[in-house]
Amino acid sequence: MIYVTRLDHNTMVVNVELLATVESTPDTLLTLSNGHQFLVRESVGDVVARALEYRRQVNGALRVVSATPDRDKQEDT
Repeated sequence: MIYVTRLDHNTMVVNVELLATVESTPDTLLTLSNGHQFLVRESVGDVVARALEYRRQVNGALRVVSATPDRDKQEDT
């Protein structure tokens, strides 16, 4: 989830998993997969950067949990 700021300066949290599109209209328009739309103050680049950072954090945690240690591979040979 990422924090964004609506045009009225209120902060909201968006579930990155639901983001369908991020458009510059010239304000930044977030469209979720359920059809809801929100105008935010952040640029398209800022929203994308936050979404990518969120995904890196989530996927990085999954890799550590699911990784097989190299020593197990060496013992099998």
